[in-house]
This record gives sequence, C-alpha cells and structure tokens, in this order.
Amino acid sequence: QVQLVESGGGLVQPGGSLKLSCEASGRLFRISVMGWFRQVPGKQRELVATITSGGSTNYADSVKGRFTISRDNAKNTLYVEMNSLKPEDTAVYYCNLRPPEWLGQRDYWGQGTQVTVSS
Repeated sequence: QVQLVESGGGLVQPGGSLKLSCEASGRLFRISVMGWFRQVPGKQRELVATITSGGSTNYADSVKGRFTISRDNAKNTLYVEMNSLKPEDTAVYYCNLRPPEWLGQRDYWGQGTQVTVSS
C-alpha cells in the first residue's frame, strides 16, 4: 500500500512563492512517475507537472517557467516550487503516484493541500 501526504499549502499574495511537499510511504516511489495535479470546485482535476523516476519533467503550459517539480528518491519525497503565483493558481493541489504499467496497479492520490493566492 502507498500513502501520500502533502504539505506546504497556504495563503500567499500574488507574485509570491510556495513550496509543496509530498511524502510517500512504501517502495514504489523511486520507480514511479510522480505528479502534481490541481482542482478547483466545479472543474476537472488538471495536470500541473510530472517527473519520471529518471528525472524527466513535463509541465502544463500555464505553469511553465514559474513552477519547478523535483523529487528526492532517498527521502521518498516529491516537491513543487511555485513562484510568481497568480490568483488563477488557487486550487487544491494533489500529489499523484503512477506505478510502472508492468505492475498492473492503480494510481495513488494524496488528500490534497489548499493553495490560495489572494491579496
């Protein structure tokens, strides 16, 4: 079983920064694709960024150049550093773990952490 626990959310002014963390239990972290997603009420959950086990990254166009995803496999922890935050970045941010396909396991999700960008 995998448990994902996010932390680091909060209230920040436009233009400010936040760093979210996601700590994973179990042994799947270092071999899995990890990602951050976000969701606002009434809308679908959307991709923010992903990072492979080898460190290759992918970003949504809306966050490119402002957000940086990273991982520490020794600590089983995923991060996203968010800079130049905008009100439209306000959402609940979720951590996602996608095991390798050959394992035949489902994705895992954290409980989410609220990020509010407002003056």
